[in-house]
Amino acid sequence: MNRLSLKGLLCDNAKSVCLGDVLMKRSEARRGSARAPPDASRHDSISMEESYVETKVEALEGNRVKVSVTIDAKQVDSRIKQAYAQAAKKYNFPGFRKGKAPRPVIDNALGKDYIAATVSDDLVNETYPVAIDDSDIYPVGNPKFDEEGMDLVANGKDFSFSFEVEVKPEFELSSYEPVEIELPAEGATDEEVETQIDQLREHYFELVDATAATKVKPENWVEIAIKATDDAGEDIPSITTESRLWGMDSTLLPQAFNDELMGMKKGQTKEFDIDVPAEADATVMTQALVGKTAKIHFEVEVKVVKKKVVPELTDEWTKEKLGFESVEDMRTRIAESIKAQKDDILPRMKELSCLGELAKRVEGEVPAALCEQYETQLLQDFFQQLQRQGMTFDAYLADQGVTADQFKDDVKQQAADNVKQDLALDAWARHYNMEVTDEDVAEEFVKSGVEDPAALEAEWRSNGQLHMVRQGVIRTKAVKDIMDKAVVTELDLSKKKDEEKKPAKKAAAKKTAKKDEAKAEATEKKPAAKK
Repeated sequence: MNRLSLKGLLCDNAKSVCLGDVLMKRSEARRGSARAPPDASRHDSISMEESYVETKVEALEGNRVKVSVTIDAKQVDSRIKQAYAQAAKKYNFPGFRKGKAPRPVIDNALGKDYIAATVSDDLVNETYPVAIDDSDIYPVGNPKFDEEGMDLVANGKDFSFSFEVEVKPEFELSSYEPVEIELPAEGATDEEVETQIDQLREHYFELVDATAATKVKPENWVEIAIKATDDAGEDIPSITTESRLWGMDSTLLPQAFNDELMGMKKGQTKEFDIDVPAEADATVMTQALVGKTAKIHFEVEVKVVKKKVVPELTDEWTKEKLGFESVEDMRTRIAESIKAQKDDILPRMKELSCLGELAKRVEGEVPAALCEQYETQLLQDFFQQLQRQGMTFDAYLADQGVTADQFKDDVKQQAADNVKQDLALDAWARHYNMEVTDEDVAEEFVKSGVEDPAALEAEWRSNGQLHMVRQGVIRTKAVKDIMDKAVVTELDLSKKKDEEKKPAKKAAAKKTAKKDEAKAEATEKKPAAKK
């Protein structure tokens, strides 16, 4: 249920940002920036409290903000002094011992602006990520620095710089009332237990010969002889057979073949033609015939109609086939298994149901750029997982039975759904004034299981990534609040099945009503004498 778990990647979680991923993305973003990352070997990292005097955030158009940062002159002087000392130790200056060269000599050798430019870059790269965190903004992309308006550091002066960055948009919900969802009942119902028992019995079914007068129905099996020929009258060996046991739900041939068998009896023969489906719809037995023949001519004889017989539920059968002591023991064990499964999945089902309902309340169109960003992340995670499993993308598509286009559409939909859910959680948290404390953040690092949580938190702070932790914590709080307030209706599966059947009954009723209306209309139009 945690929306951002530091322990998480350290695991895989579609809703979590993991340490390795976040730090890797930050590293990539910094490499792609116009500014190089600071060289930690040149100086110690500085804390926010001692590094700048003021941070200002100005809202711009299009979900962008301008952040202005001012660094105290005292800190600037200290860093300039440190940079000169390090340069004196690092380079050899003729006439001076290592580490003893004065500033004019260093400026003359390296360039008068070298030290100032170095310190400026270091201060910007160290402080802008922390400024983002302390400004309580959530950037969506890399910052764009105001290079032209930025002066280099100078002794005795504050150092200021600014940057613009796109931030996460804020949306409102159409309602902040508790969501209403349906969930299966906790524990195991009698119907669920009986359903599983029936499935077990179905697994051990036997086929017995039906009477000669039995007509083929969807639940039957048949033993048939098949002669199949192509457009030229040539035999098709892959289909022709003297005897084949055929289930009426088989998909080896097009459904039209099964339809032709319906209603036949033992000993009856039948001839018919079936079109060869296009390659995209080809079945196992017609795949090799695509492009070779337009139709298949069949001569079929039904040798035997068979009916499926499931075993009788007795203590003896239960013990022999399934290893239970008795039917009652089996029911008890199945009920326990169902309950354990529900205990495991119901919380996640509840969360997904709540998020799905909440996302419907988001007002406005979600920015395409945000969906694309999430889509990229999903694809990166997906292909990394494929690589870990040693599976190719083509093999995955074949295993799932989907095309590349279907996969792409599915990823797009998942990305859009996830973004909408996250924005809905943000809106919920704002509406109910939820906050994240320093203790909440520290606790997340403790949960990560690392040896030194405080050191890791300090590292994330210097990297400007704490806003991601806060965002995860606040969304987790919102999820919990939504789930606690949710109005849950117990889902009656038997009632649901009855409701699924109702449309057909209504359709039949409407059809009958229309017939009655037509009959009445025709009666009214008849001549009086004939009436």
